[in-house]
Amino acid sequence: MRQVIVTPYQSSWPEAFQEEKEQLKTIFGDRLLAVHHIGSTAVPGLSAKPILDILPVVDSLDGIEAFDAAMEQIGYEAKGEFGMPGRRYYRKGGDARTHHIHLYASGNPEVIRHVVFRDYLREHPQEVEAYSTIKEQLARQFPEDISAYIAGKDSFVKAMEQRALAWWSHD
Repeated sequence: MRQVIVTPYQSSWPEAFQEEKEQLKTIFGDRLLAVHHIGSTAVPGLSAKPILDILPVVDSLDGIEAFDAAMEQIGYEAKGEFGMPGRRYYRKGGDARTHHIHLYASGNPEVIRHVVFRDYLREHPQEVEAYSTIKEQLARQFPEDISAYIAGKDSFVKAMEQRALAWWSHD
């Protein structure tokens, strides 16, 4: 069973992202157009589950499964779309998850959504504080129920996402 662990921001997360980014560059080569550190570990000061969320952008999803074996060699489990059309999902660490890869093709609107959400949080410390508080409270309330933890923050995240998109569109 997956434990719900939320920790204070760790200054080691950006460096861990850079290390993983270099491995992804080696694996995907010229197919890789960008690699974004997304999610809570990408926002200084934000409490987070200690799992790096990484969003590589490739030229196309055509034939991208050919890289699954190389991803498995560096510890990832290839999960295909995993419920989200247009995404290729990889995870590392089994039940003690350490990394999530959300791979998209260039032009997929999910790329903008994730990056804007991250950038909005980086620019709005009051939102970081509120989000941290909710996440910490839910982790205490549901220490062994990841589904309840996710459901508990869903409406807050969706509302913040709308504020983030409005902020971005006015920039």
